[in-house]
Amino acid sequence: MTLLITVFAAVIATVKWYKSAPNDELHVGMLCWMYWGASIMWLVDAIFEYAELHAEYFTPAAEDMLNDTFLGLSVVALGLVIWVVHLLVKDPRGVLRTAVLREKKNA
Repeated sequence: MTLLITVFAAVIATVKWYKSAPNDELHVGMLCWMYWGASIMWLVDAIFEYAELHAEYFTPAAEDMLNDTFLGLSVVALGLVIWVVHLLVKDPRGVLRTAVLREKKNA
């Protein structure tokens, strides 16, 4: 499940990045790299786990699938948090800078 969730997130982020490719001011490309990196990590994990378990790999317990789902969603959420923090630090559209200056002006 972790591999499936991160691959879906990577594909969605890549499509979003591709649509705005010439003007990527929101740095969606960074999100793509994080999700594709996580997908490759989970793919390698799946290959080694399959090598260890063979046919049992395709019949996981319900508890294992639930844990993998939570882990996959956590990875996607952490990637989004890192991306948002990156956006707030870089502030490509100057929104945060404008809001802070407006508050200083009003004070």
